[in-house]
Amino acid sequence: MPISRSSSKPFTQQPVIIFDLDGTISDPKVGIVRCMNHALKAHGYPTRDEAEISRYIGPPLDLTFQTLVKSDDPVLVASLVATYRDRYATEGYAENTLYDGMVEVIKALAEHYPLAVCTSKRRDFAEMILARFDLLPYFQFVNGGEIGVQKTQQLSALLHQGDIDARAIMIGDRNVDLIAAHNNGLRAIGVLWGYGDEAELSQENPAEIVGSPEALTTAIRKLAAYIE
Repeated sequence: MPISRSSSKPFTQQPVIIFDLDGTISDPKVGIVRCMNHALKAHGYPTRDEAEISRYIGPPLDLTFQTLVKSDDPVLVASLVATYRDRYATEGYAENTLYDGMVEVIKALAEHYPLAVCTSKRRDFAEMILARFDLLPYFQFVNGGEIGVQKTQQLSALLHQGDIDARAIMIGDRNVDLIAAHNNGLRAIGVLWGYGDEAELSQENPAEIVGSPEALTTAIRKLAAYIE
């Protein structure tokens, strides 16, 4: 399965800073909950409450649907994903909200480091969200996932394609972000304003766990200086 990508080989003297999107830059909960329930209802399944669906924000969409409907039937899962995306393309993406302070962090970091996004979300959706908040120009590239593609595979492909090197730093709110980074020999920083708690993130031994965007800027600069 190809991994959607757009890159301009952003190597500089500084490490590439790779951001997860959902739960790290923006809060997708409203759109994801509504789109999930739209897909479930359309396929005859009961809708789920916000708290239950929120637990699945971060991992790939196909894996979430497999869990919710207790089936790994590829035809059913693909249909659920397609129905979800039909609504997401017209309404769901616009139901994202930015986390306070992230605009300032991204703008400040972009003055010193090449920035990128690596998300399980489809690339066009991720770019629509970033463009809606006027943030897309600050990123050298956006890498998105597809059905059956894990974030570990996405980062591996970026390394093999030469889009990033071993100095890259992954920023994310879920264990899947940190695991993907470590599986590829990259350093990672966990953030606590998204959907993973400190216990989840600590288990993966990131370089640092931060509780605010301001602290993230400091942590990135410290880690980047160490890597250099």
